[in-house]
Amino acid sequence: MSFLADRLSRVKPSPTMAITALATELKAAGRDIISLSQGEPDFDTPDNIKEAAVAAIRAGDTKYTVFDGRIELKRAICGKFERENGLRYEPSQITVSGGGKQVLYNALVATVNPGDEVVIPAPYWVSYPEMVLLCDGEPVPVPCPQNNGFKLRPEDLEAAITPKTKWLILNSPSNPSGAAYTESDLKGLAEVLLRHEHVWVMADDMYEHLVYDDFRFTTIAQVEPRLYERTLTVNGVSKAYCMTGWRIGYGGGPKPLIRAMGAIQSNSTANPCTISQAAAIEALTGPQDFIPVHNKSFKERRDLVVDALNRVPGLFCPRPEGAFYVYPSCTGLIGKRAPDGKAIDSDEDFARYLLEAEGVAVVHGTAFGLAPHFRISYATSTEVLREACTRIDRACRNLG
Repeated sequence: MSFLADRLSRVKPSPTMAITALATELKAAGRDIISLSQGEPDFDTPDNIKEAAVAAIRAGDTKYTVFDGRIELKRAICGKFERENGLRYEPSQITVSGGGKQVLYNALVATVNPGDEVVIPAPYWVSYPEMVLLCDGEPVPVPCPQNNGFKLRPEDLEAAITPKTKWLILNSPSNPSGAAYTESDLKGLAEVLLRHEHVWVMADDMYEHLVYDDFRFTTIAQVEPRLYERTLTVNGVSKAYCMTGWRIGYGGGPKPLIRAMGAIQSNSTANPCTISQAAAIEALTGPQDFIPVHNKSFKERRDLVVDALNRVPGLFCPRPEGAFYVYPSCTGLIGKRAPDGKAIDSDEDFARYLLEAEGVAVVHGTAFGLAPHFRISYATSTEVLREACTRIDRACRNLG
């Protein structure tokens, strides 16, 4: 009898974290490595948010709170949802966890039975299918190719739904593609969902504030109020507020679901870090003026990377609407050979070649369910991105 649970045989470690770990290891060994693999803003947490955390420490605010978040933070989240998304929630409809990932996982653990299906548009964040598998569910990836803007079409959603479908996970703007759903896009998907009352929606809005070129963000329960009672709207402070390490995510949804998720959290991790909760209150209620400043930099970086990669033979890079990723196609390089004779037969081969030949770490598209592509995070300095693009260009031109 194996000591480890059988379900672990279905799950693989996060490829993005694996690439980041390998790049860190190579750098520690003396290699000149540029890592573009991790989705983390390079901007520091704003000072007012840090000061709120320091004040909480000095005030002795270091004890347990309610297992799924203190009431003051839940009220701040309710205010955010109403102010920015037109969604009205009571504190009893809010859950706060140790990052958005825990919110998503709690919801799946609370609802997914063996054999239940979860529709996941591909390319997808690498953890979605693995979390479903950990809950003994069945992930149902739906390819959303580049010529569809990396977005799920209503007809594809319709074709993917079966009597066993429990959830649709909808991430906008997307990790890894940066694609974002317009209000019209969401209305089309909502029409399908209204015909299938057994399907719930998990709206992962973590990159909500990171949109460019006058794109207007909307979320599906806002666009179609009739879906409000079967939508979990998930967000957090990690990306827009540069608080990845503070680990605060939150969700708003129907009370029975939130209670069930609370039962999971109360018996697993209990409350998120008290200090981080104090910082999150300040993030959501304090000044927001730094967000457009950061977005201006992100947009400039996006444009730099897209323009540079589209000058590289064999690559094509769409210009995304949001997040801080690009998802270029490397179709034109498949079948070529590296100077040492190794064949580039897949996007994984290409990513490995980039790391070995030029010290640039990216994540291969197969990890996100749609190949042949690769993901670059441009959440780093302009100087680093210029050098990275120069190295990528050189690596591609050296293929024969």
